[in-house]
Amino acid sequence: MLWGIVLVPMLLLRLAAQDLLALNERRRLVPHLAARWVHFQRGESSDGERAAWAESLVSLARDLVAAERGNVEMIVECSPTVDSSEGAERVGQIDVVLVGRHPVEGNLSVQLVELKQWSSVTRVEAATAGLVYVPGIEDPVAHPALQLGEYHALFTGPTGPLSGLQFECGGFAYLHNATDDSVRALLGADAPTGPYARTYTRDTRARLLKDLQSHFAAGDDYSAAEYILHRMNLRNTPLLDAMVNSNGEDTVFTLRDRQKEVADDVLEASELILDSPDREALVPRPQRAVFLITGGAGTGKSAIGLQLRAVLEGAGRTVKYASGSRAFNAAIKENVGYTEAEFRERFTHFGAFVETPKPPLDVLICDEAHRLRDMSKNWRLPAERQGTEPQVDELLKASRLTVFFLDGAQTVRPDDVGTAQLIKDAAKRHGAVLRQYDLVEQYRCGGSDAYLRWVRALLGVSPQKAHEWVPDGLMHIEVVDTPDEMERIVRTEFDAGATARMVAGFCWPWSKPDKRKNLENDVRIEGWHRPWNADSTSFCANGEPPLKIWPVHDAGIGQIGCVYTAQGLEWDWCGVIMGDDMVWRTDRWVFQRGKLRKDRETGVKRVAKPGSVDPKVRVSTLDDDEFERCVRHAYHVLLTRASRATVVYSTDEETRKYLKKLVGETDIHGLRPTQGSIPPELRTVRPVGGSRGRRARRARNKARLKNEMVLF
Repeated sequence: MLWGIVLVPMLLLRLAAQDLLALNERRRLVPHLAARWVHFQRGESSDGERAAWAESLVSLARDLVAAERGNVEMIVECSPTVDSSEGAERVGQIDVVLVGRHPVEGNLSVQLVELKQWSSVTRVEAATAGLVYVPGIEDPVAHPALQLGEYHALFTGPTGPLSGLQFECGGFAYLHNATDDSVRALLGADAPTGPYARTYTRDTRARLLKDLQSHFAAGDDYSAAEYILHRMNLRNTPLLDAMVNSNGEDTVFTLRDRQKEVADDVLEASELILDSPDREALVPRPQRAVFLITGGAGTGKSAIGLQLRAVLEGAGRTVKYASGSRAFNAAIKENVGYTEAEFRERFTHFGAFVETPKPPLDVLICDEAHRLRDMSKNWRLPAERQGTEPQVDELLKASRLTVFFLDGAQTVRPDDVGTAQLIKDAAKRHGAVLRQYDLVEQYRCGGSDAYLRWVRALLGVSPQKAHEWVPDGLMHIEVVDTPDEMERIVRTEFDAGATARMVAGFCWPWSKPDKRKNLENDVRIEGWHRPWNADSTSFCANGEPPLKIWPVHDAGIGQIGCVYTAQGLEWDWCGVIMGDDMVWRTDRWVFQRGKLRKDRETGVKRVAKPGSVDPKVRVSTLDDDEFERCVRHAYHVLLTRASRATVVYSTDEETRKYLKKLVGETDIHGLRPTQGSIPPELRTVRPVGGSRGRRARRARNKARLKNEMVLF
């Protein structure tokens, strides 16, 4: 069964007025809005829509700057509610939501704005204030204040973006092409009233500027619009942080729309397919089921999986959560605070089912199923523990109900064989009922689908041609000239409290620590030398964390990660080094296999020929198409690890020029989402060091002790 597509609440752009004008001056405002309009399945934008963006939107931004309120943020074409109800669909989208701080009260200040290009209107009937005729429009239209009234009710109601916040909210219609006399029908004493019913024309522009000053403070210490983005589900708690905050007992995610539908369907099926957990079945049910859930990075696959694990385990089912990412497993174990026994009871990896459990598990949840192997092989294990059949068959035999989460764009090794077709064929072999779902709404990369589409087009992962990046206020990217500059930016945000890491393509050798646990500075770019994250199971000489906790331990900021240690995780900021394995030449990407040499005196390996030195990818037995696919997908993973900003450096000069051309200037004031620009209560609190797991474990033990005291 394939469900329909459900999208996140519509939002075309979020920028401060002064930044919107700068974007418009570069002729990039309207093309961006038009592309976003298509994305939200509204077809090609009309000439009227484009004119409204180019004229009315820009006029309002200029008035804000003229009122010395250029800091006020403009959210363009915004859904009035986070609930996809028929009422919200009927009302449509608010043209602009102005967001800032109240100059006196200091709390959130919001103005809902309807922009009209009307130059004149006439009343339908003398006794009717609600309907007017507009030249060029055949049927009568509602007074803008009536439309704003519906927006106001939805925006401030229980399912609106302002629900639960302390705010002042009003609204107005702005007819910048009209005079008071030409729209007198809108301004009579019998016109609609309310905090959202003001109407301004070019005659009353001076009053508009004064009113804007009375509603908004002249300067903000941080972005007030972040509150709205959180309430609109465009910002999300990173998965690992959600697990940590809940002490591992729940993901504390609010599953949304499509996510909730998928989770509910799996839970309902578990009741129909599985025997009751609290009593032995007289005749065990023989049926098996396979759930295949596909979706790109950040669509909530892991959130659904972890939520299912918690609910099913709480219902008494035998459940295991298997992941193809050892880094993700290690991060959960270290930071959530599971003991070794607690972790092994809940989590495992794909290769752990060579021997089928007796009896089979009720449920096996397989995250990152694109990392499935042909067979379960591990050179560390004896022959009798090596797989002899397809790994996917081992997983299906291990449980009655198997859930696979898969993203085909994240296969980064030649031996990654997980595909939707592989799982479908296996389900058919085992006579299992198959249900398939597709997740399309995503919450990674700041909720910016525009950024994800841009990255895919840049790398050639999607059929779309590479195009210029247009800032949307949700995600930020910039290209720098040196690795020093990249590290300075990332470290500045890290020191301010953000989560941050540096990652790179696999274009340098990866040395193990020496006998004294010192790390070799393998990543060498002219005079800038840094080590890879430690290939070690314990801390190294200068406090560098072991490989498995590099992504989450503060001391990991000084080392460089690769796709294998970054996959499945995310940070606020990510510095990405593109190496010589993927370089731009005139009009196309060129992919290069590198070579290493060993220094005769030191025995240390160095780069002899620039390019990929990943031992799993550069092998001569891998054909060129497969090599290119692995490299493209690796950079797709690396460029989508940040939730707020990506800083890119390429070792190749021509590639840097190409990237800079696509990314454009980044000096627009306020575009860089620094840690200081986020409201304090919405900032990610990064614990010091690697103590999150210990604190989580203590909190959970304390809760257990409290429950035991209640029992006695």
